[in-house]
Formats: sequence, structure tokens, C-alpha cells
Amino acid sequence: MAVLQPPGWPRPKGYSNGIVARGRTVFVAGQIGWDETETVVSDDFADQFRQVLVNTLAVLAEAGAGPEHVVRMTGYLTDREDYLAAGPKLGAIWKSCMGRNYPAMAFVIVEGLVEPRAKVEIETTAVLPD
Repeated sequence: MAVLQPPGWPRPKGYSNGIVARGRTVFVAGQIGWDETETVVSDDFADQFRQVLVNTLAVLAEAGAGPEHVVRMTGYLTDREDYLAAGPKLGAIWKSCMGRNYPAMAFVIVEGLVEPRAKVEIETTAVLPD
């Protein structure tokens, strides 16, 4: 896996512009901030974000993958202000769960998610090397 960084472009903070990888692809469905009993862990955005990452890593582990194999994430947020307010906490949460891996990422603001209490849902793609 290699990060794609066009010459002269500023290095993005917290994500990559692109990734090239070869191997077995793992697709993780959108994960939300609930636990294994399908109970939302908190109404706090940062708490839900942490749980989303925990859930994502649990699914990846079933394929023998870890955070270092994640190449792309697409997140859906219900409230831009919640996301921005949680910003200072999100970096620490990211590092504790994902380490120094910064995949290609996009976040989209949506009107709502299927689970009414969910504030964030993230889909993930990972690639395990051949």
C-alpha cells in the first residue's frame, strides 16, 4: 500500500488524497456508534465515533485485517457542528484506534441515519497484501 501525494500539493491532515494497494479487498458495511447488543453507546458524537472505529476494527479482524489495512473510509454525519465541536477529541480517538494510518476519506452531511440516535456512520474498505 502506498499513499498517493501529487507533487506540490499540501499534505492533507488526517487523511490521504489517494492510496494504491494490491491484495484481498475487505468491505465493511456502515458502522454506527452502537455496541454488540445494538445499543447506542452515548448521544455524544466523540463517543459514537470511537464506537464506530471499534466496530469497524472488530469486523476487519474477522478477515485478519487491522487498521493498517484500511485504504478508504466514507462517513455520514447528521450534524456538522457536532463533528466540528468534537474535533479536538477525534484526533486522540483516531490515534488510539487507528494509529498513524490515514486512508483516503470523505465525510458527507446527511439529514439522518436509519438508527435515529446515530450521529455518524462510516463505511470502510481495507486491502490485505497478497
